[in-house]
Amino acid sequence: MKPDITKDCVKTLLDAKFIKVYDLQYAEGKHYFDATRRNEDDLVAVKSDEELKKMLPDAVTCAVILLGKSGPRLLLSREFRYPAGRFLLSPPAGLMDPEDKEGYEKGLSADDALISTAKREIWEETGLKVSENDRIFVLNQLLFSTPGMTDESNGLVCAVINLEDLSDEEIGQKLTSEGAVGSEVFDGFVLVDEDKAREIIKAGRDSYDNFFSVYTWCVLMYFVSGMWK
Repeated sequence: MKPDITKDCVKTLLDAKFIKVYDLQYAEGKHYFDATRRNEDDLVAVKSDEELKKMLPDAVTCAVILLGKSGPRLLLSREFRYPAGRFLLSPPAGLMDPEDKEGYEKGLSADDALISTAKREIWEETGLKVSENDRIFVLNQLLFSTPGMTDESNGLVCAVINLEDLSDEEIGQKLTSEGAVGSEVFDGFVLVDEDKAREIIKAGRDSYDNFFSVYTWCVLMYFVSGMWK
């Protein structure tokens, strides 16, 4: 029988600036804990089915594919991940801004809101602007990161950027993370061809022998699948 989690079941345990923890008391003496960025009135656990269908994700992760002289390349970076304590192979990604959500509330589609976030994050973290000659589209509106611990979610967006007149070396010179904001720290970029992507997937580790996030795995798999074509 499905536990009935209502607003009356929710008790706030921690309310900090960047993270909150709630006790979801789903039955007498039964407790489940939810770490989240969301306010109590926006928790996923108490949303109706209809509200869930209309929900925007907390963040957007981008599969950025560059079409250069040497063929398609998946663009990844080495980003410092604080809970892991090291630089991990990562795709461009970031939280949705209030402006993106406001546009959705005023009538823009969920896809428009996710694409707006994706364009901004790609620009901030790579220095590349998605132009009218490029393709950008939503792969998945919302994926839960780890619903056994948190209700945090990411949408997946793909951007296919045309740089046909540039070699890998010239593309590398064009990339910059100087637009990154807040606590974001980077240590260079990685241009991955399909063979290298398969190698990383099979190894389960990057060239520094580090593990990586499930979202890195997602964009690697999408790239080698050829579905972006």
